[in-house]
Amino acid sequence: MLKKKSLFRILIISLGTWIVFSYIILPLRLEGQSMEPNYPDGGFRFCWLQKYFFLEPEHGDVVAIRFAGKRVVLLKRIVALAGETVEFRNGILFVNNQRVEEPYVRYRSNWNLPSRQVARGRVYVVGDNRGISMHRHHFGQVDMQRILGGVLW
Repeated sequence: MLKKKSLFRILIISLGTWIVFSYIILPLRLEGQSMEPNYPDGGFRFCWLQKYFFLEPEHGDVVAIRFAGKRVVLLKRIVALAGETVEFRNGILFVNNQRVEEPYVRYRSNWNLPSRQVARGRVYVVGDNRGISMHRHHFGQVDMQRILGGVLW
């Protein structure tokens, strides 16, 4: 039989764990190739759920986005902010008509996407693995409310 002290400790640890993993840090198991090789398929990361309560999103931030329901989360990189224009020309990213250097992209593409402006309250996200066909990628404008937080390391 457990002593009252032991039962209390188990309760405190359980409550603390629930709070941390429900409101502060979300563990993520990665599935898919859209962020390879930086975030490989089958990898494991953590998402800081409170990041954008304290900070504004920035170019290059990797974020976790609620895609469908509570269990489907996409990992994507922010490439443009609200009010900016974004386009791809032969696989090269342009933001506000300026070429963007993307050292994190290792697999280049020949993507072409006409210029579009990012709406207020949104960011433009795309995966790092541009070697995948444009039609197989989930990317584009995302409402800030769909962003769960920033990915840690």
